[in-house]
Parts: sequence; C-alpha cells; structure tokens
Amino acid sequence: MNRKVLIIEDEEYISDMLSYALTKEGFITKTACNGSMGLSLVDEFNPHLILLDLMLPDMNGIEICKRVTSTHNIPIVIITAKSDPIDKILGIEIGADDYITKPFNIREVLARINALFRRIELASKSFNKETKKVIHLNNEIEIFEDERLIMKINKKIDLTNKEYDLLLFLAHNKGKVLSRSQLLDNIWGIDFICDTRTVDIHIQRIRKKLDENKSDSIIETVFGIGYKLVD
Repeated sequence: MNRKVLIIEDEEYISDMLSYALTKEGFITKTACNGSMGLSLVDEFNPHLILLDLMLPDMNGIEICKRVTSTHNIPIVIITAKSDPIDKILGIEIGADDYITKPFNIREVLARINALFRRIELASKSFNKETKKVIHLNNEIEIFEDERLIMKINKKIDLTNKEYDLLLFLAHNKGKVLSRSQLLDNIWGIDFICDTRTVDIHIQRIRKKLDENKSDSIIETVFGIGYKLVD
C-alpha cells in the first residue's frame, strides 16, 4: 500500500519540490497552501503523515498541529525556517514527531520520513514479539497492541503516536526505572536532539488523558532519574 503524505506549505516551489521527490519515492501526495485547506484535507485525504510549515498565511502551524493531534493519530513532521530551539521544543511537545529547518536537503527529509515510518511499524508490531497482544494495567487500562488502542474501563483514550509509544514502552518495562535519556532514545530515536523536558511533558499529558493524578498514577516519577510504570 502506498503511503499518503499531506504537505501543508505556502511556498509553492518548496511544496512542489517535496511533492515531486515523495512521488518519485512511491508516496501519494496532496498539497495545501494554507492551514484551512490543510485541515480540510486531513479528513478528506486521510494521510499517513503530514509535512507542516509553521509560518502559514492564515494560521500558525502550531495551532494546526494542536488540532490534528487532538483528534487524529497522524505523525507530523514540521518543516520551517524558524530555527529557534524554543520553537522546536514547542512543536515536539504539542505532538509533532520531528522537526526540520529550512533550508534543507531533500534527501534528509526523505530519510527522516522513512525512519519515522520504520519506527511506527516496529512499534505497531510490538517492542517484544514474546509479549501478549493485550496488556492489562491496574484492572482498568488495556493496551491493544495490534490496533494501537488504549481503553480505560471500556472508554477509548486518544493518545498521540509518541504518547502511545511512550506508554507502551513503559508497559513493556513494567517495574523498571527508566531514565529520561533512555526514553528519549527509544521513543524519539537516538539521533533525535531534544530537551529531556519533552519526556516530562508527554508523561503529564498521558496522566491527564488517563484521568490520573501524579500521586496515584500508574506512571511513577523516580526523583532525579526518570519514570517507571507500576501496577
């Protein structure tokens, strides 16, 4: 099955270049020159990945990222001329999966996209083939690995790709203390450079979506080190 990529980019020559390169690699692409068009295509085109520019004429890319990750489980790669580390950290913390600054090498973009899809495939097949396909936590939470689905007392919990991968990795290492660096390397990739605060933000969001307080969460904070999942 050919994967579909939605490109939300207002600079036509960049949009065309990305679309051409991705099509040559076997991807199916659609382009949007503004945020409103991009959001409408999310449901219409149903992409497997979104390439998103932050600086769009009608709305900020950060707002688009927030809207998409709140309702869809679609990986997002931000491509922008804004190289400030704060923008990068903000983009990752609200749910983006990667961040590439302009000017960029098209081969790097393709390599990042392919690496992202490989990580998602590995995660969907589960971190360990020996483990069960359904993980039960605390008599309330169920992780259905084949469907990448989280349920709590028969209610679906909507997590972003990274939130799901983080919770699943903790579940596969139940009882083990995992440092923030370990979690960054395993979930975001060893070559991914980002502040360890990214892990803290994602843990906070997982707890909130699971309707848990820090004091009674299945994800326990280990002071000065990181986290562990307790049952």
